Amino acid sequence: MTVTTGGPARRAILAAGVLGGLGLIGTAGALVYEDVLPGRVAALKWLGLTGPAGAVPAVPTGPSASGRFRSHRRGVDVNWAVSYPRGFEDDARLPVCLVLHGRGASAAGMQEIGYPQVLSAAVAAGVPPFALAAVDGGETYWHPRRDGDAQGMLLEEFLPLLARRGLQASENDRIGVLGWSMGGYGALLLAARLGSERVAGVVAESPALWLEPGDSAAGAFDDREDFERNDVFTRARLRALTGVRVKIDCGRADPFWWAARTYAQDLGKATGTAPETDFGDGVHTNRYWLAKAPKSIGFIGNALVR
Repeated sequence: MTVTTGGPARRAILAAGVLGGLGLIGTAGALVYEDVLPGRVAALKWLGLTGPAGAVPAVPTGPSASGRFRSHRRGVDVNWAVSYPRGFEDDARLPVCLVLHGRGASAAGMQEIGYPQVLSAAVAAGVPPFALAAVDGGETYWHPRRDGDAQGMLLEEFLPLLARRGLQASENDRIGVLGWSMGGYGALLLAARLGSERVAGVVAESPALWLEPGDSAAGAFDDREDFERNDVFTRARLRALTGVRVKIDCGRADPFWWAARTYAQDLGKATGTAPETDFGDGVHTNRYWLAKAPKSIGFIGNALVR
């Protein structure tokens, strides 16, 4: 077999070789790298295979709007924020992409990663303009829970608020959805609920996915029944994404890499259309999501005009 002097293929072989030097010799090293045997995340971090860090574009952002409302669906007060691309007013009638944050973050996570700057840079480079809209989701994993319904909040409270601001967020408009980690899972779940009539494109960055209820993080679901009711791997939910443009990114040094890759394969089989994916080097951090943001923003912008 001929191997070039750089790129993922060579790094994979080097990783397996180094793992062999750690005592995981031969086939075992490759199995660790492919997550068949445990230790992949720790090994790849040790090897430095976490991907390049993203950089916030040095461009002025467009206008923004923010506020707070009482979410009856969640039973709490929540903050929201909207970012517009540079050159547009804060009441512009634009398509909109919901931004679903990860666990431990909030609506402000959109700014913390650098999405507003990426949006302005992308639109200046020719991506069709749209707005980004985020709202506090707590640690709900963006689905109906015993103590509240964050997904219902999005549909029944936040989208109508955005529509009143002039954004294309009514029941007759198609939207985009982008989320990372917990929000990546929530984005896939919401897109499956709404289907192609309402969702033009969905991006899941390092989505928090588990193949079995017992594998999920503490507090992610109320119980096994809650997991099963909101399982994005069911054939019905996979097929519901037929006609929706889907992009999934997850780095090899991310604990969700295996499940995300499995989801992408299952989705392709169920819908007949493989999603756009990047499962190369990367880790579960803001710097990884920023590195993927330019392509993700471009993906959503182009999906919204189709």
